[in-house]
Amino acid sequence: MTSPSIPGFAPGHTLTFADVRATGATRAEVRSALAEGVLVRARRNVYLDGSAPQAVREAQRVGGRLDCVSAIAEAGIFVLDKNGLHVQVEPERSRLRSPHSRGTRLSATQGVVVHWRACAAGSLHTVPIVEALAAAVRCQPPRAAIATLDSALFTGAIDADGLAEVFELLSARYQVLRPLTDARAEAGSETIARLLLRGNGFDVRVQVQIDGVGRVDLLVDDWIVVECDSRAHHGGWEAQERDRVRDLRLAERGYVVLRPSARLIFSEPEILARAVAGLRQHPARLSG
Repeated sequence: MTSPSIPGFAPGHTLTFADVRATGATRAEVRSALAEGVLVRARRNVYLDGSAPQAVREAQRVGGRLDCVSAIAEAGIFVLDKNGLHVQVEPERSRLRSPHSRGTRLSATQGVVVHWRACAAGSLHTVPIVEALAAAVRCQPPRAAIATLDSALFTGAIDADGLAEVFELLSARYQVLRPLTDARAEAGSETIARLLLRGNGFDVRVQVQIDGVGRVDLLVDDWIVVECDSRAHHGGWEAQERDRVRDLRLAERGYVVLRPSARLIFSEPEILARAVAGLRQHPARLSG
């Protein structure tokens, strides 16, 4: 017995024992499926497909759905801080459990962030993407929230209409963030660098095409190139060699290149802002 062969068994949903039995599975087959990991019992009378991610299993064990930044990260969308398990729980639910044990009550020390609100998601084990994004905007600092929205747009998780739906779920205080989003941003570090530099008064263009070089992440004041590097995309000697060739070609064309790591942009962003300010303050040194 495997989950794809069970009529009505949708991997993205939860099932009760009665639901599983209604597919025609015998009690013995259900026990076998549990033993083989084809089915997972998340909590009493709640079953999941064996392929359900660990975060989904833990959220269901707590007593709700995977939500907010946890659901966003599971969908492959950028989240600055992935710490903690975010779970949407219906307001009337009680007796929440530890994400690690059905026999242990949930406590504040178990790294779970509970979002008490109703959700019209039926049997879905994860909050729908638009609602999860709205929750993630409320739960993150502004720059990180915009980076999440940029990532959702860039990856195609939502489109312009989906973005509008996200902001329909948000109160007036968050509406100022909407015009700051940009679907062209290819990485969270790029979004945060863009917002940081614009916030410091610099003119910043995104994903600019430069003849003989290609696209650059950010172009500041039309002569300072900022490339937002991550280990995933710029690791290994061959990738670094290509980056150096690009930098030399940019220098040949009169551009100055700054290449901060994603870690630096996330943890010490003001270093980048000071570097750009220093270049603007002393341009004569570059031509002298």
